[in-house]
Amino acid sequence: MSTALAATAKRLLYRPEEAAAALGIGRSMVYEEIRLGRLRTVRIGRRRLVPPEYVAQYVELLKREAEAAA
Repeated sequence: MSTALAATAKRLLYRPEEAAAALGIGRSMVYEEIRLGRLRTVRIGRRRLVPPEYVAQYVELLKREAEAAA
């Protein structure tokens, strides 16, 4: 795969560190949210990976919580 193609290909799975960067939160917060079951993941071997739709679901959860608290 060429570098240009790799750069433009849509990511199907994020490492927790990449999910943290996408969400604008810290790595440890991502792992805490995973532990609490608020941010879902998939497992491949021992690796935990976050599909983009799970990131979107987590953002929607945060929005619902913010609306409920208002």
